Amino acid sequence: MRIPSLTLALLLSASTVLAAHQTTDAGHPTTSWQIGPFTRPVAAPIITPDKSALFDDPIPHAHVHWESLHTFNPAAVVRDGKVFVLYRAEDDTGEMQIGLHTSRLGLASSTDGTTFTRLREPVFYPAPDAQQSREWPGGVEDPRIVESDADPASPLYVITYTQWNRVTYSIGIATSTDLIHWTKFGPAFYGSSDGKYDHLQYKSGGIVTRLAGDHLIAARIDGRYWMYWGEGAIHLATSPDLIHWSPVEDSSGAPIEVLTRRPGHFDSGFPEVGPPPVLTSAGIVVIYNGMNDPSAGDPSLGPNAYAAGQALFSATDPSKLIARSGTPFLKPEQPFEKTGQYAAGTTFAEGLVRFHDRWFLYYGCADSAVGVVETSNSATKGAASTSVP
Repeated sequence: MRIPSLTLALLLSASTVLAAHQTTDAGHPTTSWQIGPFTRPVAAPIITPDKSALFDDPIPHAHVHWESLHTFNPAAVVRDGKVFVLYRAEDDTGEMQIGLHTSRLGLASSTDGTTFTRLREPVFYPAPDAQQSREWPGGVEDPRIVESDADPASPLYVITYTQWNRVTYSIGIATSTDLIHWTKFGPAFYGSSDGKYDHLQYKSGGIVTRLAGDHLIAARIDGRYWMYWGEGAIHLATSPDLIHWSPVEDSSGAPIEVLTRRPGHFDSGFPEVGPPPVLTSAGIVVIYNGMNDPSAGDPSLGPNAYAAGQALFSATDPSKLIARSGTPFLKPEQPFEKTGQYAAGTTFAEGLVRFHDRWFLYYGCADSAVGVVETSNSATKGAASTSVP
């Protein structure tokens, strides 16, 4: 999370987790549909900076302390019986301001979802490649990850991430078969609508998924993949292949807005996409992050604090909002969520997995560390799957 300097076929299985009674956007009651409830299994961050880790950067040809300042905003996926987290790490170069260090992505793995072992070097970073001008010197930030539905026997992983060169930013797309070696494809919307979006500034993309066992797999709805994207307002895009994306437009040719800010709420400043949304028997559950407006926000939260809520969209029409939580289910409460380089406080959700019959949600803490919340085993029984044409 960085405040920008330039401003369906198969559904969720029977283990869907539902939460307490909520209200629709119009204030009408609806049935329980949220994923959760979540609790903190540990009262501490699970990944923090390592000042000793060195990386031989291929652009300046120098050794850098690549995760010495901050480690935050993680993606997560289940592979080979483990949880793997791709986390954003900032080095100690540049000015001491948000967004002015170089970011790379580290990889850590866990057999229990809370205790992680990390690699000593980043697995994804700016390099002398076709994307260098878009990613240097700011770096690669804030990933979300999904598993392709192409071949379950040979998984392909797709990430959306922010390309940041300290001038402009966009959602980049990259793929990998092992989470270590990656192929970059450039901006998600590049070339769409005859180049209409080639210079658009946009970030935060969550591809809609479905749960298959312990794997969140990219879901097709009406023959296409769908992505909720954006900060300020949340929009939609579609793709035939998970690589090339086109924004869904309104009658005037502008990207449609499916979720916007609400005065007096935790998302009064703006909503921003969280982890990849999940297709459930109730609809598409979108976990999103909201910034609290300093003057028109929720008085129980601090000014500019980030908290996480959930929204429900139609399983057959991803643009149709059905329900939206009135209060956040995750907000800055612990000291490590309120102190760091983003002093206003942040619980910025980006990584969601189903593991050992539980949901684990990984989030950034004050732009400085990685935290986790989880559901208990007893909270994971419930909804039956449903078939939708």
